[in-house]
Amino acid sequence: MEFLANHWLDITTTALGLAYILLEYKANVWMWAVGFVMQSLGIVLYYQKGLYADCGMEFYYLAMTVYGFIAWMRHSNEKKDLPIRHMPKKMALIWLGLATLIWVAIYFLLSRFTNSTVPVLDAFTTALSIVGIWALARKYLEQWFVWIVVDIVTCGLYFYKGIPFKASLYALYVVIAVFGYFKWKRMMDHLSPLTESTRRSIE
Repeated sequence: MEFLANHWLDITTTALGLAYILLEYKANVWMWAVGFVMQSLGIVLYYQKGLYADCGMEFYYLAMTVYGFIAWMRHSNEKKDLPIRHMPKKMALIWLGLATLIWVAIYFLLSRFTNSTVPVLDAFTTALSIVGIWALARKYLEQWFVWIVVDIVTCGLYFYKGIPFKASLYALYVVIAVFGYFKWKRMMDHLSPLTESTRRSIE
């Protein structure tokens, strides 16, 4: 009972995280609702563990879950799903540069103003996640590459910080993300090509 009392947040967010990644794998819009609950609890968990960048990131995640849900549902209500597509190369370069700047900025804040013992990795996963959740909301195929990197680093970080259940979940995330990429790619390849006017309307 003492173990459950000490780890209930870890266990609960892990269970929600598993449901979330499975719904993401299926490109199911209800992943956003599960994510909202998971991230709300994650704010408390990460603050308790001193993962301040992750804690702050959850507020951004909450906003993006609302955005993602609206974006996906809007197309569902129009009886046409938001299509899976490639991220434009120019946009990818912009977001890569932005993620690097965010990484440096968060690292500076963590190392200067908090007692974080893992400022480099905490800042790194947070910066990449900002790009990843946005790319997911836009249904870009390449979002899976971002999450594979984030999940590998986060797995090791969470074991180090004593969050074993979520660490194990992120190890599973890596595997699911690899399969998720190929599933989304197959789904994208089976869609009819978008007309240029339709493509512009969803960018």
